[in-house]
Amino acid sequence: MIVAGDDALAERLAGELTKVYRERVTLVVPTARHAVPDGRGRASAFLGRVQAVVNRTDGDVGAPQVLEAAELDASVLAEAGVRGAAALALVHDDDETNIRTALAARRLNPRLRLVIRLYNRKLGQHLEELLDQAAALAVPGLDPAALDTSTTVLSDADTAAPALAATAVAGTSKVVQADGLLLRAVERTPPGQGEVADPGLCTLALLSSTTNDPAGTEGSDASGREGPTLLPDDETVAAATGRGTVVLETVTHTGVAPPPRRLAGRGLPLGSLFSRRLRWSLAGLMACVVGLAVATWVTTGGHPLHAAYLTLLDLFAINDPALDEPTTRQVLQLLAGLAGLLFLPVLLAAALEAYGTFRTASALRRPPRGLSDHVVLLGLGKIGTRVLARLTELGIPVVCVEEDPEARGIPLARRLRVPTVIGDVTQEGVLEAAKIHRAHALLALTSIDTTNLEAALYARSVKPDLRVALRLYDDDFATAVHRTLRAAHPHALTRSRSVSTLAAPAFAGAMMGRQILGAIPVERRVLLFAALDVAGHPQLEGRTITESFRAGAWRVIALDTAAPGDRMPDLASTPAHDEIDHPAGLVWDLHPGYVLRPQDRVVLATTRQGLAELLGRQPRLRARSSDV
Repeated sequence: MIVAGDDALAERLAGELTKVYRERVTLVVPTARHAVPDGRGRASAFLGRVQAVVNRTDGDVGAPQVLEAAELDASVLAEAGVRGAAALALVHDDDETNIRTALAARRLNPRLRLVIRLYNRKLGQHLEELLDQAAALAVPGLDPAALDTSTTVLSDADTAAPALAATAVAGTSKVVQADGLLLRAVERTPPGQGEVADPGLCTLALLSSTTNDPAGTEGSDASGREGPTLLPDDETVAAATGRGTVVLETVTHTGVAPPPRRLAGRGLPLGSLFSRRLRWSLAGLMACVVGLAVATWVTTGGHPLHAAYLTLLDLFAINDPALDEPTTRQVLQLLAGLAGLLFLPVLLAAALEAYGTFRTASALRRPPRGLSDHVVLLGLGKIGTRVLARLTELGIPVVCVEEDPEARGIPLARRLRVPTVIGDVTQEGVLEAAKIHRAHALLALTSIDTTNLEAALYARSVKPDLRVALRLYDDDFATAVHRTLRAAHPHALTRSRSVSTLAAPAFAGAMMGRQILGAIPVERRVLLFAALDVAGHPQLEGRTITESFRAGAWRVIALDTAAPGDRMPDLASTPAHDEIDHPAGLVWDLHPGYVLRPQDRVVLATTRQGLAELLGRQPRLRARSSDV
């Protein structure tokens, strides 16, 4: 296995493959001396973390082999052993680097399984098709099943964004939405005395005993018995009084809506061009003109179109004076002239308002007065942009804070008319401009842990009961953060998430040829949802749904009973609007006594270690000081 990357995801992925799947890994990283001046410290820190991963790895399988290269080209890939490798993961932060390297790797080894990190979704779909076609042409007899997993394009931002958005809002469900497949889990507090907890479809996890304590710390893989319990059995759930749970609430399959017509949504947005007062003024004047036209028609007895024509001439003062006309006609002409005088300033105001609207359309909107109960989002990079889109889809008011006016998410914030503050969040007055004192939650998603912590501490000093969700990489640092915030603000809830921790299991599963549909965070641990064929897995084949359940490892939550030739090749794909609403044979309400057949395909909720065991690789487990 080869992993090539330049940030925390590469480090996490190498550790995942080595410690969980017991694979030999070559980690290709950029050299620190070839980093740009502004990024030299970041590159040195990254190499230091890589070396820490190497030092922590047990010697029975071997530490990841680290290969430093100034530029990732064909010669470096050959030196890393790409011709004989089973899989290559390209997880650089730059899409262009990943694409260029993927094309070179496909030429060197047509059978190579490629896992590519791309932020651009549409480009990723085209690239996946292109590389699969190249593999089929280079190896005509390639197994179609192997071709399905030949190229996989993933995005760490898409994997982590739903979980991060849900963390920022109390009571929001945890959602794994892999296009058409939607799995919804919800975090529930412990039932009161005499109450019975609703188990939902099944219980996915037990939370740490300290999670519901505002001062409690979140558990991780290093928390031992104090950490959360993934996929517990019924006896464990019944005995775990006073602990919160994560339950599977619904499992559905949704298709996409029909594509809009070519000219749909192109109407004139009068509501955004003109103010409400101006629209009422225009409506009143138009009503007056219509009334004058009707009165002229009644008094003159002529044709209605002729009466309207005379009224318009009088309105714009281009008609001859009605000197020899009846008194009623003279009065109507005077009234029409008066309406014309009132009409001119209204038209001028409309022109100025429209001009001002177009001028400010390209400008960022400032937080409005009186805004409250909103989410303050720090950082509009790749992760922040996806989270912003997710929050707006949920209808949650957001105020963004970004230091770089050219950041990736600025165009999205401008297009969605989301209030945005440009400035360094660590500087005084920036969070105040984002109305942090009236906010519901703070979501700190910058790439610097200390910046996120500093912003959280300052926000808590302004509003002690503020809900805070931090993007933190290191588990030990996250524990220190919880202890610090607990001492300062014991009654406020704080949560931390690691993007690389959420994304690494999906990338690792794809490298092993398995379809990872998504992941949800359970405190600082990760629960995976994977699609798996029953054939070739004795832990599943010939067993009932109840017998196939392995506490702490995996649980079957959905079943695809369709014949292999009739089923969708990818459960994560979205059916077209003119296709069926769900794959044929996909069953969610499973009977405990159903016996799994070799031709079946299942959707599993599984832990990282459970997935490795299903793949025939016994994960390495070693005692930690916190487990004793």
